[in-house]
Amino acid sequence: MKPAVACGHAVTRDAAVAVLEAGGSAVDAAMGAAFAAMVAEPVLAGLLGGGFLMIREAEGRCHLLDAFVETPLAKRPEHELDFHGIDADFGTTMQGFMIGAGAIATPGLVPGLAEAHARFGRVPLSEIVAPAVRAAREGVAVSPFQAQLAEIVAPILTATPAATALSCDGEGKLLRAGTRLRNADLADVLEVMGAEGPRFVTEGEVAAALLELCRAGGHLTRDDLRRYRPEWRVPLLATRETRAGKARVWLNPEPSLGGPVIARILGAAPHAPRPETLAGIFEGAQETSGDAPENPPANPPARRGTTHVSVIDAQGMAAALTLSNGEGCGHILPGTGIMPNNMLGETALVPDGWHTWAPGIRLASMMAPAAIDWPDGRAVLLGSGGSNRIATAISQVVLNLTDRAMPLADAIEAPRLHWEPETGEVDIEDLFAPKDREALLAAHPEARLWADRSMFFGGVHAVMREARGGTLAAGDPRRDGAVA
Repeated sequence: MKPAVACGHAVTRDAAVAVLEAGGSAVDAAMGAAFAAMVAEPVLAGLLGGGFLMIREAEGRCHLLDAFVETPLAKRPEHELDFHGIDADFGTTMQGFMIGAGAIATPGLVPGLAEAHARFGRVPLSEIVAPAVRAAREGVAVSPFQAQLAEIVAPILTATPAATALSCDGEGKLLRAGTRLRNADLADVLEVMGAEGPRFVTEGEVAAALLELCRAGGHLTRDDLRRYRPEWRVPLLATRETRAGKARVWLNPEPSLGGPVIARILGAAPHAPRPETLAGIFEGAQETSGDAPENPPANPPARRGTTHVSVIDAQGMAAALTLSNGEGCGHILPGTGIMPNNMLGETALVPDGWHTWAPGIRLASMMAPAAIDWPDGRAVLLGSGGSNRIATAISQVVLNLTDRAMPLADAIEAPRLHWEPETGEVDIEDLFAPKDREALLAAHPEARLWADRSMFFGGVHAVMREARGGTLAAGDPRRDGAVA
């Protein structure tokens, strides 16, 4: 079987390919891609963030690994915290986030990837990090998409002198598209971690730097890092009737939010639902998801924070990894090139207000890596970035694949819509066929129209094993999809 990769950056893709060529499994390759994303997609991925990994073994067994962040075990008094707000500029609107050491949740990504590697890895960690190490040392050309993301969160990337030095040129201006982003300190961290193992990050010098930062205004202590454990969870199962028989859709279960929302959408949707019907289904599914608080904040939906990679290897194993660093806390750990997460400063993760979180719990997330299989042997691994648009993006792609039997790339590129729980508004990519467009606007006359495909509607990257053993990969043009 020919391997396949789909993700959000060419450097991320190339890292996965290099790991596969070195003999790595799909899990190894997804890890290699994740480490490279920390170099090439730094606004979306970080070593001290969190994520979820869906694994489908060649014979069809699916596993979900929860490596998302947790709340600290104890709360520090608010007056002692380094916790302050910034405004992200989305052009037509502003959105506030909280950053600083007090916004850092207990990271889970490295322990999670170490657990996945121990169970499903085939090559040493040193081989897996090698492409990312090279990219960080040699530098990566900033893509137009990444430059756009950096402008949106510029107040975070320039919040401290260390962050400014990493993200900006000598004049303090954010690196433009085409300029090279280097991170030699991160290269050193990844190289040492490859040689010494993940404890270098979870218990060694990186952990010490994180705890030193938190002593000056954060919640985390060494007990938080020692206590954290990734969790293997039984995937949630939904089904769809297709011409080839019943397709099974394996989803991220509770305590995640995204998978259960997708399951409700698929359970409520008739065969090949019309777009205007689907908008109402989205509303019903998300209103009961627990994702929308009783008194939602007056913030617009975020358009950042998450990236995804999907991989199939030559032996038929497949992996879908979605990871996030929030927007980053604004601090760079000295000597590491790492900006920790700001998950405690995310309204979507702490909807009842800052500092209302309960200690020592896994935060809920809309991230929803998924697997689909058909009776004829076909299988798809997919996932998306996009905050609370993740569930609607993935649901539409699933329905395009199962109900409408679309080719993989067409299923991803087809126009999308979204019902926004925070505002009750419907957003529509204005690319639907005239009859569907007319029906959508008749049902939702106040809908907001988007002239083209937009990153707002997520970025679904997917790989497919065909019935006869061939493979396909498709990346979402909305979020710089790159495939091999």
